[in-house]
Amino acid sequence: MLISNPWPAVIARSAAGAAFFLFVGLVSGYLLEVIAVGAVILLSYNLLQLYRLEAWLRLSRKRRPPRAGGLWGNVFDGLDRRHQRQRVRRYRLVRLLRRFRESVDAMPDGTIVLTGSGEMDWWNHLATRYLGLHWPQDRGQRIANLIRHPDFASYLERGDPSSAVKIPSPQDSRRTLEIRIVPYGQDQQLLLARDVSELHRLETMRRDFVANISHELRTPLTVLRGMSEQLSEIDDLGPADLERPLTLMEQQIERMTRLVDDLLLLSRLETEAPATPRSLVNFSNMLEDIVEEARAMSGGAHVINLIVDDDVTVAGDEEELRSAFLNLLSNAVKYTERDGRIDVRWFEAAGGACLTVADTGRGIPLHHLPRLTERFYRVDSGRASRNGGTGLGLAIVKHVLSRHSARLEVTSEVGEGSTFSAIFPVYERLDAAPNALQTGEP
Repeated sequence: MLISNPWPAVIARSAAGAAFFLFVGLVSGYLLEVIAVGAVILLSYNLLQLYRLEAWLRLSRKRRPPRAGGLWGNVFDGLDRRHQRQRVRRYRLVRLLRRFRESVDAMPDGTIVLTGSGEMDWWNHLATRYLGLHWPQDRGQRIANLIRHPDFASYLERGDPSSAVKIPSPQDSRRTLEIRIVPYGQDQQLLLARDVSELHRLETMRRDFVANISHELRTPLTVLRGMSEQLSEIDDLGPADLERPLTLMEQQIERMTRLVDDLLLLSRLETEAPATPRSLVNFSNMLEDIVEEARAMSGGAHVINLIVDDDVTVAGDEEELRSAFLNLLSNAVKYTERDGRIDVRWFEAAGGACLTVADTGRGIPLHHLPRLTERFYRVDSGRASRNGGTGLGLAIVKHVLSRHSARLEVTSEVGEGSTFSAIFPVYERLDAAPNALQTGEP
């Protein structure tokens, strides 16, 4: 809406009024007195309009704007239009806020809006039920003061929005919550609490089942191994006829034993917390031992090279890392053709310490790469069975690396070979300055 400029008319009226009072003063001979009377009338009129303006602003919810002519009429109309636009905007914001709260209340997660400093500003009904919050008494409280679980405190210190933490509900210890905090709006955060009690229960049952059945299998496997060894030592049973069955029996017993051992190790990695504090690992000695085992496994069928940077190290569990690296190297030996080459390197790369196992094997098709670390997943199940693999090696590698804040990257080209890289973002150099060694910075 285009508003006309009122000032030309105001100036014209003011000039006409001034001329009128000046004429009256000159004719009557009382010029100063007439000008004073005119000034008083003008001042009184403006004070009256200011009073009406103030009263309307103070009581604007109940009254329409005052009616006036001239410039004051334009002022009243302009303020009224602004007031009406603000009311429309406020109404829209209220409707938007109501819809937002209704949407958040409909979410399957407990939701809390946090300020940048972690103070609670608003939350939905599920957050009240999951975390035992009270409105409005808890508004403005820091979330760290109301949820005091140590895992949640560690999660807050990390400040990683891509991760989550599982804790028991402060309101009901039988309920397990998965909590995630993500950036939201300007200098705000959004806490999302999801009830994962059923998933947690099923996962616990699965882990317990695997651990229990693995323990139970140890005894019959030990008995079968002993009977197989006894039968192989008896000469009267016709060793020529029993040689192949006994060999097959020993091979399958050995395979089942490895499977049970891997299941037990995987179960321990999933359930036990990482040991603390951790000491620096001597990668040179550990990798030399692993490569010697791989060469014995290969029987001279492959060329296995090792390059180690002795000054690069990681604080961790040496037995877990040994198991992970041995699995990587064992896979390279199993799936690389005879006379192939396997290169093992431990070095400092951009952004972390890195162990690479590169082979000249058959390679892995691209569509298999995302699933390699799944339990019992095999690219070639028939070949894996002939090689005695359990299908758990890379799953163990993934869990060990995860417990050391590391990751596994795989690159492969069919017919050219594969490279498995374990990357450790947090590492130390033994030849670095003392302060770098203490803080763990490269």
